[in-house]
Amino acid sequence: MADLVCDNLSMTFTNPQTGGKVEALKDINFNLKKGELLSVLGPSGCGKTTLLNAIAGFVPPTGGHAKLGDTLIEGPGVERGMVFQQGALFEWLPVSRNVDYGLRMRGNDKDENARLVDKWLDIVGLQGFGDTPTYQLSGGMQQRVALARCLINEPDVILMDEPLGALDALTREKMQSLVLEIWKETGKTIMIITHSVEEALLLGERLFVMAPRPGRVHKEYRLPFAERGLKESLRDIKKDPQFSEVREEILTMIWDMEEEIMGRA
Repeated sequence: MADLVCDNLSMTFTNPQTGGKVEALKDINFNLKKGELLSVLGPSGCGKTTLLNAIAGFVPPTGGHAKLGDTLIEGPGVERGMVFQQGALFEWLPVSRNVDYGLRMRGNDKDENARLVDKWLDIVGLQGFGDTPTYQLSGGMQQRVALARCLINEPDVILMDEPLGALDALTREKMQSLVLEIWKETGKTIMIITHSVEEALLLGERLFVMAPRPGRVHKEYRLPFAERGLKESLRDIKKDPQFSEVREEILTMIWDMEEEIMGRA
């Protein structure tokens, strides 16, 4: 695994109606070391998903660049796995055929594929569901399938775009714990985009608060809660005065940004 680096990464779009320029991102700089867990949040329109898409290689930056180790990111690659808000699964296929999709596209050995499917379904808590039609699963279980499908390809970096946003509160909490377990057990580098301040605090040993117009990293936090979440109840962590203090600070920060945006409008 290698470090993920953004060097003055910028993104400017042209408004198709007015022809004007929109700075979605400007001079994003960071070095995410292998094995680190980064959460990113900010007000709507701050460029969170645009940043993730640039790192995934879905859209090329208009300025600067992103690199994984010494390799310039110029398009999608198997070393960067993606988990979306809606799992983007083939719901008409059984779970196993979703999980091993990438392996089958590479022509891997069928017996080895089956072994790896069993391994990752066990890790994400879906033992025995390999033959189940994916459409029969709950939303939380489908996100577990999406995680297994990503992880089975052994990416260096896991990119997650609001992966838990559509889940109910209890399922979301269980999935947050699962993400932390996978992070610790696999040593993967993980970058997760979220709209939830609580989730960003729980799932980020590093946390970026982004500001909009143009999108940029406004403030970075280094936090103990993700590491603690491996041993403690997430509910107990939320009651911690330090957790509440940082949460309120960030909520106020984002509220002020939203008010400024509305004032400009």
